[in-house]
Amino acid sequence: MEIAFRVLCLIVGYFCGLIETGVIYGKLKGVDIRKHGSGNLGMTNALRVLGPKAGLVVFIGDLLKAFLPCLIVNLGFRVWYPDTYMVYVLYTGLGAVLGHNFPFYLNFKGGKGISSSAGAILGLLNPWMCLILLVVFASVVLITKYVSVGSITLMIAYMIVFITFSMNDMLCFDRSVPGSNAAMIEGIILSVILAVLAIYRHKDNIGRLMRHEENKLSFHKSEE
Repeated sequence: MEIAFRVLCLIVGYFCGLIETGVIYGKLKGVDIRKHGSGNLGMTNALRVLGPKAGLVVFIGDLLKAFLPCLIVNLGFRVWYPDTYMVYVLYTGLGAVLGHNFPFYLNFKGGKGISSSAGAILGLLNPWMCLILLVVFASVVLITKYVSVGSITLMIAYMIVFITFSMNDMLCFDRSVPGSNAAMIEGIILSVILAVLAIYRHKDNIGRLMRHEENKLSFHKSEE
């Protein structure tokens, strides 16, 4: 039954992730965001192509489509599985990110999943983790002016914080209970997958950064 719940969470998350806010908002404005800027469906490209309002709307939409299902799973499963429920939240969040990154109806060409990853992290309902990661992301973006650098750093920091919190009994897991300890290890693996997936999706950005061609953060529409 627990395996079935994991699969169900992953599937539900995936279908929630298929709601591509950037495509929907762009069509409402008469713009196919896939054909402008970087062609990416996420917040950064929406910001550059359609302006700050679009960037904010897409960010909120992509965050909520991961956060809301994760929140529901969190509040529901913590009653049944108080020392393992975060694993189910992570499966849901990973599913949402996969749905955003690889939507089947768009030939599996989606976004990079940072906003949805943020929603999944928020869905863990750990305020200290969220505060630390917010400070890390905001600081890196303010210093470098590169959203991509902030996004990559955010996910690396998330992986480190999740492992640290898990190993210091700051999450739901109880390492003295075999089943809960196994769930903790599973949760760490899922967190590593989430971080590695985000970094992989930024491979083009990493290339541009190395060539000094990456665009810095701007709150103005691009001129095309």
